[in-house]
Amino acid sequence: MITKRIIPCLDVKDGRVVKGVNFKGLSDVSNPVDLADYYSKCGADELVFYDITASAEGRGIFTDILRDAASKIFIPLTVGGGINTLADFDRVLKCGADKVSVNSGSIKNPKIIEDAAKCYGSQCVVLSVDVKRVNGKFEVFSHGGRVATGIDALEWIKMGESSGAGEIVVNSIDTDGVKQGFDLEMLKAVEELVSIPVIASGGAGCIEDFVTLFREIPTIDAGLAASIFHFGEVAIRDLKENLLKNNINVRL
Repeated sequence: MITKRIIPCLDVKDGRVVKGVNFKGLSDVSNPVDLADYYSKCGADELVFYDITASAEGRGIFTDILRDAASKIFIPLTVGGGINTLADFDRVLKCGADKVSVNSGSIKNPKIIEDAAKCYGSQCVVLSVDVKRVNGKFEVFSHGGRVATGIDALEWIKMGESSGAGEIVVNSIDTDGVKQGFDLEMLKAVEELVSIPVIASGGAGCIEDFVTLFREIPTIDAGLAASIFHFGEVAIRDLKENLLKNNINVRL
């Protein structure tokens, strides 16, 4: 049985890890390099590093912080933020990333998914999708959840898989930071649509939310969270031990 992955997420703004609710009201958390080192040592399966204002500010990712963080950890690292070209992929991978997450950049240029998959392999290409309900439908938002695109999220995700993305991160704006559980309705719709790994993001508030996620959607590959890990509300080892007790396979 494939083990489920537990993935902390570092949202970085102005060189600091921040966290908000529904992608708004960001508050300072910690130094990203120190936090990356901590998670690498305490049992995280992977780490996601998002430079959350790079796209909105029209700049490249903070490579110095990324390089320092990558040098500290011994788990796979996915990096996103301001990824618009193959040169951005190349730069981030050379800084130590194992996978590159593309979001707003793929909306501007969908062909970047296919081009990156051909150049670096699908295993390096992660399509991150920020999704919110609008008039009863799932809609894609860009620029850190700031801009409505009018794009149907399920159609977009299916296109991403067809273009060569090796993994999908589904970020629910509706549940982000609310700590009332993952967006199971949205995640089930995505899981029924694609065959590549899907990472659930947005809404985790306690250990039981992860148990519910993996029980309700047995095919989901990973659960991603930020604030509950950052603020010590849930320890990753405690989470994994609880998942094992519930017959959910994880790596200790």
